[in-house]
Amino acid sequence: MKIGLTGGIGSGKSYVCRYLRQHGIEVFDCDTAAKQLMRTSPTLRQQLTELIGPKTYTDEGLLNKAVVAQFLLASPANAEAIDTIVHPAVFDAFIESGLAWMESAILYESGAYKLVDKVVAVVAPTEVRIRRVMQRDNISREKALDWMNRQMNQDEVARKADFVVINDGEKDIENQIIKILEQCNKQF
Repeated sequence: MKIGLTGGIGSGKSYVCRYLRQHGIEVFDCDTAAKQLMRTSPTLRQQLTELIGPKTYTDEGLLNKAVVAQFLLASPANAEAIDTIVHPAVFDAFIESGLAWMESAILYESGAYKLVDKVVAVVAPTEVRIRRVMQRDNISREKALDWMNRQMNQDEVARKADFVVINDGEKDIENQIIKILEQCNKQF
């Protein structure tokens, strides 16, 4: 069984992933894979350079994050063009990894949900998420809200998911995860 783990910024996906790893369940991190592939894949390098321009990579061969970010933020069409290149490569890397669990903040938006049998959404109250993001990234409340508002609404993510983990700082995360794992083992 393949399981996707998703949730908005500040929901606590990383916490759930750490818990799973501590209990022997390796989780494929789509964001880390995307960054690595953009740095190391000759095919992605060529496609991104053709799309963005010759300054996409430095003379030393490093991804020029500022150039990519400027292109990405210039328009939704630019963001979609980058996604069209990067997402399939990440999906292939997940399949090749042989791992059962995948973590992606944009599981639904990217289409990665099509690669999994079940989806676990990690959710937290808005104020808890804002506080976590502000503390973690040392940013303003407004910036944290802006980032949150750029993502799919948390209620919609939870509605689409097969399982929901409530990570509000009060409910027992371990118990919730154990129940999900038990359910998944019963279903397959």
